[in-house]
Amino acid sequence: MTDLARSAVAPAMPGLSANRSLLIAVIGFLTLVDLFATQAILPSLAASYGVKPAQIGLAANASTLGMAISGLLVGVFSANIERKRAVALSLLFLSVPTAALAFAPNLTVFAILRVVQGLFMAAAFTLTLTHLAERCEVRTAHALAAYVTGVVASNLIGRLTAAFVASLVGAEHSFLFFALLNLAGAALVSVALHRNTPEPMDRKGRFWNAWLEHLSDPALRRTFAIGFLILFGFIGVFTYVGFVLMKPPLSLSMTALGLVFLVFLPSMITTPMAGSFVRKRGPGPAAAGSLLVALFGLGFLLLPNLYAVVAGLTLVGVGTFFAQAVATGHVGRIARGDKAAASGLYLSSYYCGGLAGAAVVGQLFDRIGWFAAVAGVFAALGLAALLGVKLAPPEIA
Repeated sequence: MTDLARSAVAPAMPGLSANRSLLIAVIGFLTLVDLFATQAILPSLAASYGVKPAQIGLAANASTLGMAISGLLVGVFSANIERKRAVALSLLFLSVPTAALAFAPNLTVFAILRVVQGLFMAAAFTLTLTHLAERCEVRTAHALAAYVTGVVASNLIGRLTAAFVASLVGAEHSFLFFALLNLAGAALVSVALHRNTPEPMDRKGRFWNAWLEHLSDPALRRTFAIGFLILFGFIGVFTYVGFVLMKPPLSLSMTALGLVFLVFLPSMITTPMAGSFVRKRGPGPAAAGSLLVALFGLGFLLLPNLYAVVAGLTLVGVGTFFAQAVATGHVGRIARGDKAAASGLYLSSYYCGGLAGAAVVGQLFDRIGWFAAVAGVFAALGLAALLGVKLAPPEIA
């Protein structure tokens, strides 16, 4: 057995070792690499299907609808599901719609396959978090930050890989490569995660009672809203900026566009710091401060200069990923009772925000232009920052 596998089956410790952090990050990467990698090849897909940016943007981000639905359902019905097997099977089944995307005959089929992808991605995502929580790992901010760091890596490496593979075999056939990554994720989970009995969940009454209880908590509602607005802004920027970069005056090639997404590299460094920052400064300053960084970066996206746009994208990535790590951890700390249901509500809100961002910002981009699209994102992240100021630690929430 490898050191990585041994670290996964060892008894849970209060801290988080480097091996465990790596395991959590790699699983996070392989689970969500399909979600955002497609954004790097949207201009090529739009040309292939003969559609407008808003249409391909909405279809590509239809996966967030599947994730929103799956996040709720898994949180409710996962009480007696063995985590390791379910996560591995979810990633195995994910490879099927991923491979099928290479042969989607039209945009409708493409969108449906993206929704199915989202169902399996969110199932693996939610069950992995639940598995780690039951081993007393995700109750630490460090573990959550490690998982979100893996998601950041999926944004960076996934986009780079998608652009590179698409330049070799075409945008459509690049999905076959990502189907292989899904299979690799299933194999890793099968080898590295420990098989353990799920913790019993004490649920009284109908399953939606837990949702109603969490939705009655103003602090949780605020955090759900912040998650919605974070992905609204993130999707709004990174779905449509590629169209701007490939048009004059910047006129980047597909390969050059992929390299632009190296802007996520700093986020891989800053996101793991979220846990320590929250402990020292509190969730309010951490969330609001990071979103102010993203808001500052939006201004650079309006300049007709590649270096300015790259700087702006870097700041938006750093700010939104940091805020997401803060908000995700905050839900687990302040939720009373059924934490799985609370996490499911947060993830559903978060991914609904992504779908809304693709739809609303896409319409602003198609009908008015890039300035209006950035203004819409600014409004969303600005509201998230205002709500973030009021986040408070559990003892005073």
